[in-house]
Amino acid sequence: MSDRAGLLLGPELGWMILGAFSVLWVALGLFWGRRARSLDGFMVAGRNVGLALGTATAMATWVTSNTTMLAPQIALELGVWGMLAYSTASLGLLLFAPLATRIRRLMPNGYTSAEFIERRYGRTAWAIFVVLSLFYALTWLVSMGMAGGLLIEALTGIDYRLGMTVVLVVCVAYTVGGGLYAVIGTDFIQSIIVLVGLLTVGVLVLSEVSVSQVHATVVEERPMLMHVLFPAALLALFNNLLFGLGEVFHSNVWWSRAFAMREGVGGRAYALAGLFWWPVPVVAGFLGLAAPALGIGVARPDMVAPIVAGNLLGEVGAILVFVVVFASIASSVDSLLAATSDLLTKELVQRFVLRQADADTLRKVAGWVVVGTGALAWLLCLPMVGTLATVLFFAGPMVASMIWPIVAGLYWPRATATGAVAGMVSGTAVGLLVYVTVGWYVASLAGALVSALVVIVTTLTSRTEFAFERLAAPVTDR
Repeated sequence: MSDRAGLLLGPELGWMILGAFSVLWVALGLFWGRRARSLDGFMVAGRNVGLALGTATAMATWVTSNTTMLAPQIALELGVWGMLAYSTASLGLLLFAPLATRIRRLMPNGYTSAEFIERRYGRTAWAIFVVLSLFYALTWLVSMGMAGGLLIEALTGIDYRLGMTVVLVVCVAYTVGGGLYAVIGTDFIQSIIVLVGLLTVGVLVLSEVSVSQVHATVVEERPMLMHVLFPAALLALFNNLLFGLGEVFHSNVWWSRAFAMREGVGGRAYALAGLFWWPVPVVAGFLGLAAPALGIGVARPDMVAPIVAGNLLGEVGAILVFVVVFASIASSVDSLLAATSDLLTKELVQRFVLRQADADTLRKVAGWVVVGTGALAWLLCLPMVGTLATVLFFAGPMVASMIWPIVAGLYWPRATATGAVAGMVSGTAVGLLVYVTVGWYVASLAGALVSALVVIVTTLTSRTEFAFERLAAPVTDR
């Protein structure tokens, strides 16, 4: 499965690094999670997260394994425009900043994004939203589990399934023990590791091969990648922008942090996170562009980053990439486990199974839900179907179709339940059709445009107005 030319660490050193970081994350997670004994502590970190931790957790969560491994793949396949296309995902965090402020103000006692959808649009919209959100969350989890297994095998020779299992087990362990407190605490350390590690790798690569050399080689061997009007790359630019917006705007990963941050902190934290995040895929994507200039063959395009760094920089480069990607994987897997647990616990278990459960019971249930979610992700990772891009972007039309129902629901009192339901359903259907018939690089764009048209038309023709005060009702009033 792995490219053996990139096997530079060996299983012994690989297990040592993997073991050391696994112990570190679990220990730190349990330490910071000591305050997560209550339901509010476990799910929303006591609603008291400040600016520094808020910025770090948003930035670290968005620096996923997909950022550090998929950005180089897209640069390798689509050139400079592809690399820049991935960096547009920073706008997801930047544009969510005002939404985070409004969410915190409108729903001071909220827990999940699905709560908002039900109160704003009703039960039908809620059901569709929950299905799409859970599917996306599992898709994201699977793509990162795959990335962890692939990285570990490519650099160390440790079997894909073993590496993937370690990554998921470690993240489940400290998330169960500390909830969002543990997630945010470890995210702070992980964000520092990712930034310093990527900067170091970038500097080392530039010391071996110049930008002009990379440009000359790409122009000579793959000139289309440098073409300003490369159609697929231009479509990918807008497609990835809308995919990123959809991912952030709908996902409970980001809503739970909006609920967790102190009043007035969310907007500033997300804006800063977006600014800090933007250079990361550019630096990572440069590794993909550098592969032809270095004469490095790449068997799997989603492994180009570790292969390039390992071949060029030897053991030091391999270790740096290993540490950076492992940190980026952990910072996102733990966030997804926590946010998905909140969604399942509040929206399914409490609603349909434990209707009279108190907060202490729900806190215990949430921990078991984290374990179950991790186990399901592990099972789905075993077959390793497709590349990271095909796995991740399949969910693109679904998340893009939820952009306008979310934005309209937060700001437009005349936005309707009919428009939200029709927008999500039609946007998803058309986007998936385009995904199958055209390609992943335009599916999210199609889904977002169709959903926008439906929501805007139904809003303009509506004569009823929603009272936003209803969103602040007690959580138990459902």
